[in-house]
Amino acid sequence: MKKIISTPLTSKVISGIKAGEMLFLTGVIFTARDQAHQRLCRLLAKGQKLPVELKGQVIYYCGPAQTPKGKIIGSCGPTTSRRMDEFCPRLHKAGLAATIGKGGRSRQVREAIKKYRGVYFLTYAGCGALISKYVRSVKIVAFPELGPEAVRRLEVKDFPLIAAIDCQGRNIFPEKEK
Repeated sequence: MKKIISTPLTSKVISGIKAGEMLFLTGVIFTARDQAHQRLCRLLAKGQKLPVELKGQVIYYCGPAQTPKGKIIGSCGPTTSRRMDEFCPRLHKAGLAATIGKGGRSRQVREAIKKYRGVYFLTYAGCGALISKYVRSVKIVAFPELGPEAVRRLEVKDFPLIAAIDCQGRNIFPEKEK
C-alpha cells in the first residue's frame, strides 16, 4: 500500500513513520544547502526572523540545475547530507520537522532528530532528472544571490522518500560513531 504524507508534518504523522519505510510526500518543501543553512543559523543566533517558517516543514538538500526551456525545474537530486550536519540540530530546535538528502548523519544530528521528534529522509541519488518530475512549482523565497543554493519553495506531489532516521532514533545506516 502506498503511504502518502503531506506537509506541514505534524507530530502525529512523524510518530507514525518508521525507519526503512518507503513513503511519498505531497505538499511544500524547501531547498537549502550549505550557504543557506549558514545564513539561516546566523539569523537564528541574532534572534532575527527567518525568511521561511520552519515549524512542521521539510528542507531538501538540493541545488537544482538550470531549468531547461519548457520545464518547471532542472535536475534536482539530493546532495550529501553530512555537509549540513553542523547546522541541522539548530534548525530542528527552531521547529524543522524533517530533512531530505543522501547518506548517513552524524551522531549529533541523530540525537537532535530524536530529541526534537523529527525525521530524516533519503531520496534517490543519481536520479535528479527523474525526481524533477515530482515538482509541480518552484519559487525562490530567500537568498537569490546564492544562485542554485538559494532557498526555493517547491510544491511536490508523490515525492519518493525512504525514512532513514525516525523520531525514535532508529537508523537504517550502521552507526560507526558512538
